[in-house]
Amino acid sequence: MFHSLFQMSLYEDLVAAWVPAKHEWLKSRPLGEELVRRLGKQTMYSYCAYDLLFLHFGTSSEVLDHLSGTGSGLVGRRHLCSVPATTMSDIASSAIIISSKVSPDVSIGDNSLVYDSSISSGVQIGSLSVVVGVNLPEKTDKFLLPDRHCLWEVPLIGCTERVIVYCGLHDNPKIPVSENGTFCGKPWEKVLEDLGIYENDLWSSREMCLWNAKLFPVLPYFDMLRLANWLMGLENNEENEGFYNLWKMSKRVSLEELHRSIDFPQMCLISSNHQADLAAKIAKACLTFGLLGRNLSQLCQEILQMEDSGEKICTNFLELCPNLQTKNSKIVPKSRAYQVQVDLLHACGNREKAIEVEHQVWAAVADETASAVRYGFKEHLFQSPNQTSSNGNGSNNVGQSQTFFHKKVKVELPVRVDFVGGWSDTPPWSLERAGCVLNMAITLDDSLPIGTVIETTQTPGLLITDDASNELYIKDISSIAAPFDDNDPFRLVKSALLVTGVVHDKNMGPDTSMGLRVKTWARIPRGSGLGTSSILSAAVVKGLLRLFDGDESNENVARLVLVLEQIMGTGGGWQDQIGGLYPGIKFTTSFPGIPLRLQVIPLLASPRLVTELQERLLVVFTGQVRLAHQVLQKVVARYLQRDNLLISSIKRLAELAKTGREALMNCHIDELGEIMMETWRLHQELDPHCSNQFVDSLFAFADRYCCGYKLVGAGGGGFALLLAKNVENALRLKRALEGNREFDVKVYNWSVCLDT
Repeated sequence: MFHSLFQMSLYEDLVAAWVPAKHEWLKSRPLGEELVRRLGKQTMYSYCAYDLLFLHFGTSSEVLDHLSGTGSGLVGRRHLCSVPATTMSDIASSAIIISSKVSPDVSIGDNSLVYDSSISSGVQIGSLSVVVGVNLPEKTDKFLLPDRHCLWEVPLIGCTERVIVYCGLHDNPKIPVSENGTFCGKPWEKVLEDLGIYENDLWSSREMCLWNAKLFPVLPYFDMLRLANWLMGLENNEENEGFYNLWKMSKRVSLEELHRSIDFPQMCLISSNHQADLAAKIAKACLTFGLLGRNLSQLCQEILQMEDSGEKICTNFLELCPNLQTKNSKIVPKSRAYQVQVDLLHACGNREKAIEVEHQVWAAVADETASAVRYGFKEHLFQSPNQTSSNGNGSNNVGQSQTFFHKKVKVELPVRVDFVGGWSDTPPWSLERAGCVLNMAITLDDSLPIGTVIETTQTPGLLITDDASNELYIKDISSIAAPFDDNDPFRLVKSALLVTGVVHDKNMGPDTSMGLRVKTWARIPRGSGLGTSSILSAAVVKGLLRLFDGDESNENVARLVLVLEQIMGTGGGWQDQIGGLYPGIKFTTSFPGIPLRLQVIPLLASPRLVTELQERLLVVFTGQVRLAHQVLQKVVARYLQRDNLLISSIKRLAELAKTGREALMNCHIDELGEIMMETWRLHQELDPHCSNQFVDSLFAFADRYCCGYKLVGAGGGGFALLLAKNVENALRLKRALEGNREFDVKVYNWSVCLDT
């Protein structure tokens, strides 16, 4: 326990350490300098939290300061709201309107907050004001809320009308009248004088403050509005007597009494019905007129809060779904249209049908990916052999005559570690938005761990073997066709034969004298997160194209693997195969369109950079295994739903990839560590299950030695990157991990692969 000399407020002092403007004040406080030193460089972020039942920022003034401060660019200023055209109203661009309906002919000033309200025509709200839970009917006479004021409504137990409450933004309800307490920003002495109110009208005790002032009348709604204008000092003094008499004769409550008598169930019901009604109107507009850019899943959750009719509304929306497939078909992807139908089916409780349509979602993503890679590619995949005379990837010189020619190809590739940018490479994101990834090809224990040997044989058919002693013989190669079973250990090779067109080669039929033998290996743990599946796919595709004299350029192979993974059903983006096909460190961007364009920019890494990275970066296998496609499906589904948090997180990852490129070009490895830390935080936002207790403990153990760490790939297990603060810390950390029985991990020897 601290001595009284060192007492501190966990609320004020701790939070102040994260706010640079408060640092000078904090340094004068006990332990202030230590808090600034330890926490002062931490960055704060703002996000829209949908699932919280209660969120406390502080006083009304602190809320507005937060929303209009230096981080205001991170705050969405319009959410779940109905706002008229700019020519029909005067709403400041800095005003924040959430869960509210605003009619035409309304004025809202700078940096004001309107939440959970309906604002009728003719209402004027000043600057720096807060309006919460207010429902002003359309027939409301002109009403003005001055600058720096708060207005809200609450239902009370036993009252049919909601009570209108108001005060100044900076009024402190607990400050006594004798200590310069205020109401609506004016000293109580002036308020009483201007309105002709006596102290004994408001207080029955000596403790006089706003908190216990019997100030707020309980009357019919429009009478309460008129008296609100009067009490805020907005009416002519000549009419004081009439207003005073109406106010004096009414039942009145203080803030203290009001808080004891709030009808919380009714307040929540009114709020949920209001928001559900808004959500229903927005969803209908989105389905009827829009391009499906809204998160229908989230809107449906709001709609279902409506008493009785929520599910019926969602059912009515389902009837609009058939039109979604044809309307705007050139702009709205089929995968998005199907996802909308899935969201509506879930909202209606039809889970069985939703699961059925989900298959159409993934099929549409595969089709869209294939179309983005090459025109007509999908049709080529599923044509029968007698419809296709060539594989479309180059000339075919193998087996052109009846004479058998033995040909053998070996392809070995490194694995990749990703620093930042993952998820921005994944369809359908990369088909619709730009992607940026910074990654690096590495060898493990001085070897290229992934490879394949493909050769022609005099025995017709196909023989596939792998390093797990699995073996499969297929007599007729042309019989291979998608889809494949998820548990098929050979679907990777089969899919590679499809995308390269080998299954359609007329010299590979059952009646020919030539066959194929394919052997694959990946000498790294399963579920490593090092891009094993994609890189092995790249090796097999490259080997087949080389064997059949096709286009084995890295760019062509990378794009074919993108389609291959859709056929396999694992999904996945382009960064893994890029990471293994291209040597060294590279910054890769993708540009959406048909065809999808990739630009790989190798970093001309100096010997100093390579040496320092190899000395400071530990590549550690955690022993935890998780398959990436399980994570990928959840993330892709959230993107198809247009989850705003996910979209902002992936955008940030792409931006960080650009920053990371600059850091490495300037040999600023410590900055790369900071980027890795933020990347890891963003990955956990995208998938809360990408970490676990073991990984958290490992990173906590390594924290004292490191300036950055993250799991590679989608996370959940596999390999971790631990970037030490310096070479000495790297050596200490390696010894500590190898000598710690709590962590059964393996620290690999690795090096940058500068030539593939």
